[in-house]
Amino acid sequence: MTVQIRHRHPEKAHKTSTSIPRKPKWIRKKPANSKAYFETRKLMRDHALTTVCEEAACPNIGECWSQKHATMMIMGEVCTRGCSFCNVSTGRPEVLDAFEPARVAAAVKKLGLKHVVITSVDRDDLPDGGAAHIAQTIRAVRHHAPTTSIEVLTPDFLAKGNAEQAIFDAAPDVFNHNLETVPRLYPTVRPGARYYRSLRLLDDAKRANREVFTKSGLMVGLGEGFDEIRQVMDDLRAANVDFLTIGQYLQPTPKHHAIDRFWTPDEFQKLERMARAKGFLGVSATPLTRSSFHADADFATLQQARKAALLAEGTH
Repeated sequence: MTVQIRHRHPEKAHKTSTSIPRKPKWIRKKPANSKAYFETRKLMRDHALTTVCEEAACPNIGECWSQKHATMMIMGEVCTRGCSFCNVSTGRPEVLDAFEPARVAAAVKKLGLKHVVITSVDRDDLPDGGAAHIAQTIRAVRHHAPTTSIEVLTPDFLAKGNAEQAIFDAAPDVFNHNLETVPRLYPTVRPGARYYRSLRLLDDAKRANREVFTKSGLMVGLGEGFDEIRQVMDDLRAANVDFLTIGQYLQPTPKHHAIDRFWTPDEFQKLERMARAKGFLGVSATPLTRSSFHADADFATLQQARKAALLAEGTH
């Protein structure tokens, strides 16, 4: 009997392997071994849930799970895209699980989360890209955990008409969609995506609901330059994006996009100052920053910044 092995990244099998450089001291993290970490992992298993923390090999999983924070990844663990930086499996996904929204909601309630981040794989195989499923998950969490604020990190719904309107109608507290990198690198880093489509999605989210906070993220270390990042910041502000995250790209395997270089903590501080000067309500720029890392604190920052801005307007 022949056993078929499903490769995690079949689209990268033909790519030339590149050596993975040793991480500098400011990026290394201790392995997770706390009691709360294992309790969180067990809860995810008991509810048959997938997390981007595990699938994307996030370096912050130990810290987040030890605080009982986890980013739910819905619609399966197989993505229809093959981005060169991403560690999520690529292939043909399975049929959507109609009971998944309720399981996510139950886990959120059991964890007692004040803020939850819900992300997903790309589902180009579905007519709406999975937008209705995301909206259903938002509504399920609202029902079971009404005091929990909800952040969604969505796909781009490329060529899916206005499918994202279903998510806008479900009214998450934060609408997040990552640009990931600068336009010049899209053909090699995000070949299945379009830079201006992603910008338009963020702009549309704000136009659909002026109260929603919008958020986007970038990785550095892929070959971009300061001037290119500055232009992306300007584009995001033109789309009225409120919060920007910037973190260091870490190469998952030798077949993934090669690391161009490690940006230093001082350079991240420069990026943060640059972003704040451009008017973002909130910025997180550190080597280990990820979209959902400290998302609860980021949401509180956004609320406080908006309140302060409104008070300032009222005094003029």
